[in-house]
Amino acid sequence: MATFVEELWRSIFTPGTTPTLLIATNATFAALQLVLFGLLIGTHSIHFVVLSVICGGLWWSINWFAVELKKEQAREAEAKAKADTIARQTADESDETEVETVGTPVRKLGPRISASKEVEVVEQVGELKLRPEPSPGSKSGVSTEDEWEKVSENETEKDK
Repeated sequence: MATFVEELWRSIFTPGTTPTLLIATNATFAALQLVLFGLLIGTHSIHFVVLSVICGGLWWSINWFAVELKKEQAREAEAKAKADTIARQTADESDETEVETVGTPVRKLGPRISASKEVEVVEQVGELKLRPEPSPGSKSGVSTEDEWEKVSENETEKDK
C-alpha cells in the first residue's frame, strides 16, 4: 500500500497518464458511484440519479481520453521509429559516396550538407540619399505633423 501511494505521488508530477493514476481514478469513481447509490436508496431523490449519470459520463470520458492518449503515443513512437530507420538508411547510403567537404558540416535529418567558411563580398550598388536638414523655422524637417498640416489644408480647400 505504501508503494502504491508513493507511485501515485510520483505519477502526479509525471506528464501524461500512468497506470497508477488510472487505477486511483477508477477506484475513486467507483467509490463515488457506490456513495451516490447509497444516497439514492436512503433518500429516494432523483438528484442522486442525475449526479450518478454525470459521474458515469465523466468516468467514461476520462478512460476514453487515456485510451486515445495511449494510441497517439503509440503512433508517435511508430513514426519516430520509421524516421530513425529512414535516417539510418540515408546515412548508410551517403557514407558510400565519396564527397570532399569544405568547412563544418551542418547535420540535418538527411545526408550531410557542407557549409562554406568563405564570405562573399557584396558591392554597393547605387547611392545613398541623405535626408534634408530641418529648416530653422520648423520643429522638424519632414515630420508627421507637417504631413497632417498638408492633409488638413487640402481638405479645407476641397470643402470650399
